[in-house]
Amino acid sequence: MIFAYKAIGPSGQRLRGQIEALNAVDLEIRLKLMGLELIRAQPGRPGWRIRQSKIPRRELINFCFHLEQLCSAGVPLLEGLVDLRDSISHLPFRAIVSSLSAHIEGGETLSQAMTHHPEAFNPIFINLIRAGESSGQLPDILGNLTESLKWEDELAAQTKKLLLYPAFVGSVVLVVTIFLMVFMVPQLKLFVKNMGQALPLQTRILFTVSDILLNYGIWLLAAGMSGLIAAALILRHQPHLQQPLDTLKLRLPVLGPILKKIILARFAGVL
Repeated sequence: MIFAYKAIGPSGQRLRGQIEALNAVDLEIRLKLMGLELIRAQPGRPGWRIRQSKIPRRELINFCFHLEQLCSAGVPLLEGLVDLRDSISHLPFRAIVSSLSAHIEGGETLSQAMTHHPEAFNPIFINLIRAGESSGQLPDILGNLTESLKWEDELAAQTKKLLLYPAFVGSVVLVVTIFLMVFMVPQLKLFVKNMGQALPLQTRILFTVSDILLNYGIWLLAAGMSGLIAAALILRHQPHLQQPLDTLKLRLPVLGPILKKIILARFAGVL
């Protein structure tokens, strides 16, 4: 049975999550093994899941690296997971590793146990683990996953560094432009109208945009945010729409070729 719980960690931080347990007593025991004190819990319906935040890539790197070392040293998988669980400081991921141990104790393989936690393990990750289990080369697969995750982490860090300055400059320009359109242009509009001269087309367009931002700016912002949220919800519940969106991404003028090269590099590495 899946329980949604609220607990307190060793340093007093509060944690929400979900875990499988036989009953409330078993749930409390499992949480104590994770170093958590149960506040309250409630059972969930079959197929019901709590949406959890994604696990940081650095936690997955450490998990794969240490699990590879334990498997290579001949430590049984279940014992290795228990040791890793006790050493993980990231509470949501500790709960996931504890859940993996519980599922393996129930007779599932590691890859089958990982399917219960899509917020931490994507389908490629799970299928590679399944391939390692089938071929008896799980330590090698874990080592390759470690290197792949490190590469993705370095790529993400470099991308953030490259985009930080343009994003900052773009934000400043956007804020200054909105300030001018909302506060300065209306004053300029009154001054120009008092002159009684015919206004050129560019000036009339500028004043029209300023009026729109001044009168409907909040509504436009709310509509934009609502549109983004609605698009995210639609993509979440209609996965078949993801393919045309991905096709559009690959056809973008500058980002498309870059995304294609990253995808091909990842595909080649996995293969």
